[in-house]
Amino acid sequence: MLAGHFTTALIAKQKFPKGMLLYFLIISQLQDLLWFTFHYLGLEHTNPIDAFDATLSNMAVDMLYSHDLMPLLIWLPLVFLIGKFLFKSTQIGIVSMVLVLSHFVLDYFSGHMHHLFGADTMEAGLGLYASSPYIAIAIEAVFSIVALWYFFSQEAKKGIIRTMKNRIAIISVFAYGIIFMLLIATSSFRELLNIPEFDLGFNTNMPTLIFTYGAMLYCLNYFVPKFTTSKNL
Repeated sequence: MLAGHFTTALIAKQKFPKGMLLYFLIISQLQDLLWFTFHYLGLEHTNPIDAFDATLSNMAVDMLYSHDLMPLLIWLPLVFLIGKFLFKSTQIGIVSMVLVLSHFVLDYFSGHMHHLFGADTMEAGLGLYASSPYIAIAIEAVFSIVALWYFFSQEAKKGIIRTMKNRIAIISVFAYGIIFMLLIATSSFRELLNIPEFDLGFNTNMPTLIFTYGAMLYCLNYFVPKFTTSKNL
């Protein structure tokens, strides 16, 4: 899951304003950020290498340390300590754990296959990206829509006012994530756009993913805090 994880950060910030939105956004995507890091450390590998050849259904990912169930038992107490230390709040520490755990749960239903600890161990996911990518995307779309509806409806109850332009900007970030996955569900950009084989040094898969995550994180951190509060409340 890509866009859906970010919605959990928005709700966390709404419910626990003591925490920073940027912090919650990062924690909600912690496992994927770890995946990027371990990839470059040579501990986890992602194929195909070329972004133009990648699809959800053909992407082979090794997420042993970032996403498997056993390492999750390390990431959970670690983020608790980080949240508690940064914000001097046990509550934020617990929320951090919930965000990381929710990432695993959401990936279980809409994401790559995870395991207990390694490909030869018990499976811990449905693996719908590989077997039924459109179903996986539909699950993420429905989850994102419901989460955003809840987020905006709770804001309205609290007297938070957003311009239509701001709402559209926020929704567009999530729409981009869903549309991006739809485009590459079963057909690569090379197939869709008839792109010839070439290597400019920056068309590799991982930098493209990092740019996508970074752009979404930046946009949400920029647009979400732009609101006013009703003086009647």
